[in-house]
Amino acid sequence: MDLLVVGSMGYDHIQTPTTHGYDVLGGSAVHASISAAFHLPLKPGILPRVGIIGPIGNDFRGEDLELLNEKGINTEGVAKLSGKTFRWAGKYEGTMNDAQTISTEINVLGDFDPVIPNFWKDVDILFCANMNPLTQVKILEECNPNISVLDTFMLWINTELEVLSEALRKVDVAILNEEEVCAISGEDIVTIAAEKIISGEALYGGSSAGKGPRSLIIKRGSGGVLAYLPCGTISLPSYPTKKVIDPTGCGDSFAGALLANIVGCTGAMGDIEIMRNALVHATVTSSFVIGGLGSTNLTDLQKGKYHARVDKYRRIVGLT
Repeated sequence: MDLLVVGSMGYDHIQTPTTHGYDVLGGSAVHASISAAFHLPLKPGILPRVGIIGPIGNDFRGEDLELLNEKGINTEGVAKLSGKTFRWAGKYEGTMNDAQTISTEINVLGDFDPVIPNFWKDVDILFCANMNPLTQVKILEECNPNISVLDTFMLWINTELEVLSEALRKVDVAILNEEEVCAISGEDIVTIAAEKIISGEALYGGSSAGKGPRSLIIKRGSGGVLAYLPCGTISLPSYPTKKVIDPTGCGDSFAGALLANIVGCTGAMGDIEIMRNALVHATVTSSFVIGGLGSTNLTDLQKGKYHARVDKYRRIVGLT
């Protein structure tokens, strides 16, 4: 397995200034794995390169699981549990940079104890997407990835900071949005916030308990991305799209694309060109996601249209 994504699978109730949707297929692991599979497509005679592990309830639609399979995602690790599937309801207003959470129903995600097949534990890249930090710590201790990556959610920052801090200290990369970075650190200035998270000062127990993640990638919505990496600091703008429909899943799709583009790259975190290229693909991928409801734009995306936008974006930012 090249890339293993572990996290939430669920349904969203989304309200934006231009649209709304009920029971929209969502969850961090769903968005990230669909995005990654777009960049690591199925090939004849080759096993799926992206695996997903997450819990679903009795109400999870069979056609949605089939969609993941059709996109080239190995769903053998999906746990079908008794109960209701994770659900999130949110509303976007104005610039739509931040979501206003209306409700979060943890449901089967709350007591989820993932079982990772032995042959998936030595994965190239492990992405612990949104889930309880206790579960993230367990997974990180069980697996032996070349690169370990973590994302989180405001709910866990507000309720589980101690365990989340433990998880952050274990990973090579944390991919967080600006609101989350500032909430963890208690700082309003993102550059100061990032420094305090990487040093461990902002985490539970402070710097005396150990440093934070080796790398921190900050998603800034319309402000682009700011990445603190062993190879240096990279800042890129967002793609200047005029079609902004729904930002839900953009961050997870960003992460999936980023990680797919460093799969198999030895020493990727120390190579600024590899990481800049991966961040370009992550940025462009998320620009397509924002143009449709949920992951619909990404599931229907054509390679020609995608690469045309990549070329245009590279010219915009001065890359050849």
